[in-house]
Amino acid sequence: MLFKNITVLDENFDVIDNQYVGITGDRIDYIGNSEPSVDYGEVFSGNGRLLMPGFYNVHAHTPMTLLRGYAGGLNLQDWLFNKIIPFEAKLTPDDVYYGTMLGIAEMLKFGIVSTTDMYLHTEHMTKAFIDSGAKINAGAGFVSFNPDEKLTDNKDYQITKYLYENYHGICNGRIIADASVHAEYTTLERILREYCEYAVDLGLNMQVHMSEMKAEHEDCKKRHGGKTPARYFYDIGMFKVPTTAAHCVWLEDEDYDILAENHVTVATCPISNAKLASGICDAKRILDRNINLAIATDGVSSNNNLNMIEEMKFFSLLQKVRGSDPTVITPKQTIKAATVSGAMAQGRKDCGCIKVGNKADLIVLDIAQPHMKPVHSMLDNIVYSADGSDIEMTICDGKILYKNGEYYTIDLEKAEYEVEKRRLRVLSEL
Repeated sequence: MLFKNITVLDENFDVIDNQYVGITGDRIDYIGNSEPSVDYGEVFSGNGRLLMPGFYNVHAHTPMTLLRGYAGGLNLQDWLFNKIIPFEAKLTPDDVYYGTMLGIAEMLKFGIVSTTDMYLHTEHMTKAFIDSGAKINAGAGFVSFNPDEKLTDNKDYQITKYLYENYHGICNGRIIADASVHAEYTTLERILREYCEYAVDLGLNMQVHMSEMKAEHEDCKKRHGGKTPARYFYDIGMFKVPTTAAHCVWLEDEDYDILAENHVTVATCPISNAKLASGICDAKRILDRNINLAIATDGVSSNNNLNMIEEMKFFSLLQKVRGSDPTVITPKQTIKAATVSGAMAQGRKDCGCIKVGNKADLIVLDIAQPHMKPVHSMLDNIVYSADGSDIEMTICDGKILYKNGEYYTIDLEKAEYEVEKRRLRVLSEL
């Protein structure tokens, strides 16, 4: 396909008008200000449109569409242990598949091409991503409360092994199997060390919830001789592999050193953290230490949507309030955190920005709307003026997956029907 006379957010995240962008297969083949001699097939007019990288959502629980709006207004501990976990215990593999498919439809509508996800029945979640054409870094969320349990007997280890052996790298790299640890408070040290060693042996990426709640952070210090979660995870060897640590709201001084020295990505979830009153991560301090910072939605049960444009605006505004400084985060830093920084966190080095040779993971934004006029700064408009509904097209690996309300790989009506039927079943069983 060829985009003609379109405004482009280039590889440096600068805005360039009247560009031609040609796509061959799954990659960007041409970028220039003159029409190429190569026939790229279908031509899309770019008048009043912006071409930018797709979004990379670095922390989500996609099947939780089944729980959207469920148990709102509770603190995180009551919400998780008294409401969410009992609901999730009733979910079947097919529930997870259809919940995931509905979530992917929402992601594509809002320009998300790739997701870092941990959830139960992980293979069925992964199957939905395979069928939809979107990308995933899939993890099982390792949990173990039994001090005598062998690693090889743990179901989350077994799922991780299964994902690695059957899905890792398939679909031309769209599907990546990650190691994944739910949290410090849902695991025991001995078996967690063994699981981390397993991840190192295979060279897997790692996902983990870390320092999301103040109580979680402080309780970890009580359990482990004053060690924060970051220090504890470092000492048991977790950060020997590329790690994405979700939330990181309650980091302390040494934690920033640990994350910087071990190239850990922080996945900030601003709306989820605000809704659950967990707090606000210190993005300025994270960026000042050259720690990779990426934006994430978390699950829709604590957000309640997957609108990355809304997430970018909320992220930027919260940081300004936190620091009492309107200059603390720039629009360019915000957009990078939603795109290329997320791609790097997922290990997708040829993704996340518009560059010849990169994967064609792209979104088309309608910038001809009244709320996008006038343009003093297009970057400012993207972060503060744009709306998720302005996204007209989402392309993943060179394939159009969503365009003007039409899904090319998802039966949306079926996904909605199945999710509602299964939601009602679970509620009847509780």
